[in-house]
Amino acid sequence: QVQLAESGGGLVQAGGSLRLSCAASGSIRSFITTGWYRQAPGKQRESVAHMSSGGSTSYADSVKGRFTISRDNAKNTVYLQMNSLKPEDTAVYYCNALSWGGPREGYWGQGTQVTVSS
Repeated sequence: QVQLAESGGGLVQAGGSLRLSCAASGSIRSFITTGWYRQAPGKQRESVAHMSSGGSTSYADSVKGRFTISRDNAKNTVYLQMNSLKPEDTAVYYCNALSWGGPREGYWGQGTQVTVSS
């Protein structure tokens, strides 16, 4: 059973930056993909950024050029660096990891709140 724990959320003014962390209980090297999702009030959860086991990355159009996903294998941690934040980035951010033999939808963290004030 994999456990994911997000941290780093908070309140920031528009134009500011935050770095989210997702600490995994196991080796992230074993994950097929890791990703960040977000859910704003009254909206569906949406994909934000993903990284494959080989290091390839992909981003939602709305965050391209502003967000960067990265990982530290030694610390079993995945990061989401968020720059030039906008009020519309306000949401609960969740970490997700797909692993061989795990749930089809992957493992999820508990989420961390990001609030961007205008």
